[in-house]
Amino acid sequence: MVVNVAVIGTGNMGRNHIRVYSELEEANLVAVSDVDEKGGKEVAEKFGCKFYNDYNSMLENEKIDAVSICVPTFLHHKVALDVAEHDVNFLVEKPIAKNTEEGKEIVDAAKRNGVKMTVGHVERFNPAVIKIKDMIDEGKLGKITSVNARRVGIFPPQIKDANVVIDLAVHDIDIINYLLGKRPEKIYAGLGKALIEKRHDYASIFLRYNGANAFVEVNWITPVKIRTLSVTGTKGYAELNYVTQELVFYESVYDRQCDDFGDFVINFGKPNIINIDVKKEEPLKNELKHFINCIKDGKDLLVTGEEALAALKISEEVLRSNGVSL
Repeated sequence: MVVNVAVIGTGNMGRNHIRVYSELEEANLVAVSDVDEKGGKEVAEKFGCKFYNDYNSMLENEKIDAVSICVPTFLHHKVALDVAEHDVNFLVEKPIAKNTEEGKEIVDAAKRNGVKMTVGHVERFNPAVIKIKDMIDEGKLGKITSVNARRVGIFPPQIKDANVVIDLAVHDIDIINYLLGKRPEKIYAGLGKALIEKRHDYASIFLRYNGANAFVEVNWITPVKIRTLSVTGTKGYAELNYVTQELVFYESVYDRQCDDFGDFVINFGKPNIINIDVKKEEPLKNELKHFINCIKDGKDLLVTGEEALAALKISEEVLRSNGVSL
């Protein structure tokens, strides 16, 4: 079975979705839609599919099984509801919506119309993240005590309607929830505007989970792109690079002894350094392939609407705690 797909929004992210769909054997790229007729037609011609400047017309006139929604965040709500009402499965890019109220309506609409929906938290499909999740679940790191994420770089000019928390931090908030299998109990944060007058461009977020702490640093002011995640547990420390998909595990070597006063001390030896073998793959291709296969096989999607709502809700709490009105 080949799944007929379409993409709404042919901007930077939309073009990547279009490219990947055209490469997947499981997908048949039927059409694309955008209000930008010139740019949309160019993309449609390049990838050999139809173009519509009205996505509702596309949904009514084409046999489409699944849609990627890659429009600006403030349009996610309207477009997703329209797609759901046409009984079409959909993936909406992250964040799920501009606020949790609209996000919940999207989730409810998908359930009401009996269609599959997911949200583009693409880092879930990064091979290094998949590997470290397996290590945590298998107990190789022991009890997890802390997770640290750093996602910094220069300002992306294509981002017109989001701040650094909604655009960047939501990625790592979702990943930390996923790795730990739970939601934070306490949220502390500081954010500000360094280079951009109207939008927050840096944030430091501290999340307290039951038994573990997490720290997320994001900004649009660092002149070099850094995407890292580190996890500390009682059996060792692991560090991954989202971009290069490298993963290194420092396995703890220690023993407990008593000193001259009878008190316990822990003697650390040199850790075993293990470069974990990670097969490098494009996360977006993994994500869209998973989306298509779940539609074909009727399986559950890895990223649920509820999980995407949880990441957005935490992001909103970060903003509210710093006096940002939503």
